[in-house]
Amino acid sequence: MEKTPEKEYSRKVRQAAAALVVVLTVVSLIPPQSFGGVELRRANILSDLVVYDDTPAEAPSAVLFDEEEFRIDLAEVVERIEAETAPPRVQTLYEWCAAPDNTPRRPIRPDTTLPKRIVPIEEFDTARRDGMQAFYDTLLTARRPVRIAVLGDSFIEGDILTADLRERLQERYGGGGTGFAPMASPLTAFRRTVKTTAKGWNAHNIMQRKKTPETLRDKFYVSGWVCQPAPGASTRWETTDYRRGPETSTCGRIFFLSPRDSRLEVTINDTLHQEFAVEGAAAVRQIAVTAPDIRSLGFRVVSGAESFVGYGAMLEGRGVTVDNYSIRSNNGQAMFWTDPSINAQIHAMTGYDLVILQYGLNIMQTGVYNYTNYGVKIEKMIAFVRECFPGAAVLVLGVSDRSVRTENGFRPMDAIPHMLACQRRAARNAQAAFWSTCDAMRKLGGMERFVQNGWAGKDFTHINYAGGSRIAWALADALNERVRAADETRRREENAQAAVLDSLQTEKLRRRLLYAPEPIKPIRP
Repeated sequence: MEKTPEKEYSRKVRQAAAALVVVLTVVSLIPPQSFGGVELRRANILSDLVVYDDTPAEAPSAVLFDEEEFRIDLAEVVERIEAETAPPRVQTLYEWCAAPDNTPRRPIRPDTTLPKRIVPIEEFDTARRDGMQAFYDTLLTARRPVRIAVLGDSFIEGDILTADLRERLQERYGGGGTGFAPMASPLTAFRRTVKTTAKGWNAHNIMQRKKTPETLRDKFYVSGWVCQPAPGASTRWETTDYRRGPETSTCGRIFFLSPRDSRLEVTINDTLHQEFAVEGAAAVRQIAVTAPDIRSLGFRVVSGAESFVGYGAMLEGRGVTVDNYSIRSNNGQAMFWTDPSINAQIHAMTGYDLVILQYGLNIMQTGVYNYTNYGVKIEKMIAFVRECFPGAAVLVLGVSDRSVRTENGFRPMDAIPHMLACQRRAARNAQAAFWSTCDAMRKLGGMERFVQNGWAGKDFTHINYAGGSRIAWALADALNERVRAADETRRREENAQAAVLDSLQTEKLRRRLLYAPEPIKPIRP
C-alpha cells in the first residue's frame, strides 16, 4: 500500500486548520441565542481582540399578553352589580347553630418585638376611607372575623405563603380556620392545610373556560372554579395540623347556586347532620354553620342537582381569616372573566377587609423592560376589585425574585426592577398600597439562596412551603409594624381626648367649689 508523503500530511493539516478558523469566525458573528430559557453565549475565538456588545436593547413595546383577554368595561361591571345584587326576595342565608360560640375575641396588642430590617408597606391610599389605615383599625378593634383575600397565580398554589401568613396573623390577632376551599378540584391534593374529598362533581377551571359548558361560563367566582354535581354528589373538608392557628374553626360557610328547588345535607365532624330545603332562585346562597370545634364539614346534594353550582366552603373563627384564591397560569386576566355580581354577592355575605393581588411572575420576560401596558391592566384590576369588594383595602405585591440560567450560572432576571417599577406605579396611580416581595427575598439572600436552602424549586422561579414561610413572615412583620403605628396613634388620640375631658371636669368641679350662693333670707310677714 502506497504511503502518503509527509508533506501531504502537513498541507492537509494546514488546510483543515484554516477551514476551522473560517468556520469559527463565521460562528462568532452569530448573536447569543436562547433555547428553552437557557442562554447560550456567543462563540467568539477573537474575544481578546474583538468585543461584542450583547446587552439586550430596551424593548420600546413588547406584546406580553393578549389584549383581548384583559378587556373589561368597568361601567358594565357597575351596571351588572347594581342590577343583579338588589336585595333578593328569597332566602339566601340558611343557619345551623349546632352549639353557640361564646368565646370572646381576646384583646389585641400588636407585637413590638419586630426585626429591624422590615420591608415597609408603601401606602398610596392615605386619602381613601377604604385604605390600609382602615384595615389596621379594623384589625385592632373589630369583634368580628377580619377577612383577607389573596388573589394570585401558581406562586401561591396549594396555600403556599398564605398558610403561614394566616397562621402568623392568627397568632397575633386571634382567629382560626383555614379559609376558603373549593367544592372540588383536581389540584386539592397539593394543599396541605385542608384535605378535600369530593365525589360526583364535574369541576371546571376558569383558564379552560372555553371548554366549560356554556351555561356555566358566566358563573365563575374569583376562586376560578365552578362545580356541577351529579345526583348525590358530596364534598368533605377536613382541617389538618400542618398549619393551625391557636384557635380552631368555629364557623363553616358553604356557597352555591340553586336555580331550582334542592335539598341539601350538611354534616359536622361526621356525627351531626342537618338537611336544608332550598327554594330555587338565581341568587347566591349560603349555609352558615356554628359550632365550638369544627374539624370536618360535609356537604351533599340530596336532590336538585340539575343546574346546581357549587363554589366551596370557608372555615373560620373569631379573628383573622385568610382565603387563598390561586389560579395557575393566571396573569390577572382571569379576574375579568368572573361574574362581578357573584363576587359582590359573596362579599356581601362575608365582607373582605383586605384584598392582596399577587401577579406578574408569568408576564416577565428576559430582555423586556417596558411593562407600561401591563401597568394599565393592574390599575383596572384594582378598580375591578373595588367594585366587587367595596370597602376592602387593596395591596399589590411586587413580583418575587427570579433567576435565569446564563453561561456563568444563574443570575437575577434583568426584567425584575422594571416590573417592580410598573407595579409600584400602578398602585400609586390607583391609590392602592404596594409591598415588594422581591426586596423581602433579597434580604434573605435572593432566589439563589432560596434554592440553596431548599426554599424554592430548581427552576429558580417557584418557591415551596419553606420559602413561602419566609416571605409570609416578612409580610406579616410589615403589616404588624403598620398596625403597631396605628395603635400608637389611636392611643395618643384617646389620651388627648381623655386629657381634654379631665380638664373640663376639673374646671366644672372648680367652679362648683368656688361658687358660694347667698343664704336665703326668711320672708317676714
